[in-house]
Order: sequence, then structure tokens, then C-alpha cells
Amino acid sequence: MEAQTATSYRCKERRGLTASNVTSLFQPDTVLSAQFFDDRRRKMLLEAEKRLMLAIMEDAVHCFQDHHLAQHGKRKRLFDDVHRWFFEASSDWLCGFENISSVLGFNPEYTRKGLVRWRTKELSKHRRAPFWEETKKSQSLEFRC
Repeated sequence: MEAQTATSYRCKERRGLTASNVTSLFQPDTVLSAQFFDDRRRKMLLEAEKRLMLAIMEDAVHCFQDHHLAQHGKRKRLFDDVHRWFFEASSDWLCGFENISSVLGFNPEYTRKGLVRWRTKELSKHRRAPFWEETKKSQSLEFRC
């Protein structure tokens, strides 16, 4: 019974499409050239802004990764600036990390956790072993020879 009701309902819908209704679907819309190009120009500007924001984000990540071991000088200041930019709680600044992340569709917390995880891994690679471990390694090498 339900199948017959559903079928009859679909048939009524199809009957509602007359030849004039179908042809109106394919009629061109009347749009002024100014309206058409204004819409395109707005989209192009938006895309340009997003590309700029993505470039800012990429540069910040590169700066973070390139200068994370810096101890002093310009490289240390660059790292401190970019670290503050990434980990600042909230900013009303247009080019703030959270605003750019929002526009680009990134999750700021996920990015922050990824940067912390990456830096921890890198620091463990570069961390010097304590003196007594270095001594043990050199002594074990001497006995092999």
C-alpha cells in the first residue's frame, strides 16, 4: 500500500513539469556585466587574501622550524616572535594566528600541538648526552679496538 502511495506521489510531481516549466529551467539569467564582474572580482580578492594568509602561515612554520635551536641574536628574536604568534591566547589582530587559521579552515589547537610535538622530537635529537654517558661511550669504543 505504501509503495503505491509513493509511486502515485512521484507521478503527480512529474505531471507538474510542463514544457514551459522545463524550458524555463534553461533560460539564461539576465545579469549586467557589472554584476557579473563584481561578483568575480570579490571572489578573486578573497582568493588573493587567502593566498596571502597561507603564505604568512607557511613563513611562520618555516621560521619556527629554522630557528628553534637559536640561543641568542636575531635568530632567537625571530623564534621568540613566531612562538608568541603561534601560542598567543587570543588576538584581535587581523593577521593573528587564530584569525588566519579560522579563515583557512585550520584547527589552531591541532597546529599548536603539532608544533610542540615536532619541537620536542627535534630537541631530543640535538640534546647533548650527559658527561658520564659520553665517557661510557668513549670507553666502550676504546675496549673494542
